[in-house]
Amino acid sequence: MSRSREIEKSITKNYRGRLWSRFLEAVKEYELIKSGDKIAVCVSGGKDSMCLAKMMQILEKNPEFSFEAVYLCMDPGFSKENRLQLEKNAEVMGVPLILFDTDFFSYINTLEGSPCYMCAKLRRGALYEKARELGCNKIALGHHQDDVIETTLLSLFYASKLEAMRPKLHAQNFEGMELIRPMYCVKEADIIRWAEENDLHFLNCACKFTQEADETVSKRKAMKKLIAEVKKENPDVDKSIFNGIHQVCIDTFPAYKKGKEIHSFLEEYDKEKDK
Repeated sequence: MSRSREIEKSITKNYRGRLWSRFLEAVKEYELIKSGDKIAVCVSGGKDSMCLAKMMQILEKNPEFSFEAVYLCMDPGFSKENRLQLEKNAEVMGVPLILFDTDFFSYINTLEGSPCYMCAKLRRGALYEKARELGCNKIALGHHQDDVIETTLLSLFYASKLEAMRPKLHAQNFEGMELIRPMYCVKEADIIRWAEENDLHFLNCACKFTQEADETVSKRKAMKKLIAEVKKENPDVDKSIFNGIHQVCIDTFPAYKKGKEIHSFLEEYDKEKDK
């Protein structure tokens, strides 16, 4: 059995419940893939996107689905070593990458403070542009359940709002295109175990800034640490937060925002007494 086939089998057999089933759950529940879609699976070289790429490859063979996938990777200015590691991993896993070059890192590293937001924005725009050039109508990103939970906490703790991360959304600046997150229900710990058991060594964020950041700089790392501490007393806290964003009780909030409009509970308050 080839190395790539072994890796594929580990997903559908050894990690069927923890990876494959949860991947399928998100694809079906949130209607992420439709017949005739051409999807650019965006590969950064990290564990999440590489795992996503392999699962999308497997899904392409499933007769229940009828779509085409291309595996798109942007080089934002990787070091020679990271570029070689990325290409080696793709070859081992049998993922046919379409690589294109940019020089975002040289620009991002000149910014003051945390450059992560600007970097993510620029990279996503470049991926949309390349995906559209290839005739795709969707891009797929490797965000997992932990990303969803941490983003929710980050918005509450640092942005003074309750904001989550949807499993799919329409692109604002690229008409007719969508972004999907097929690993929405997959847990990061299971991706890590899968990679370790298959002796796969993926890239971390290849940005020098992120590699040197600690909890005082990286708010996301701080959220991971916070959740880990709470899990010592409540092992299901992550599950509670994830389920909570699916059961938001708007009637209990004094205000909510839809689009750019803020609505107060007072708009409907007097009408409630007549119900």
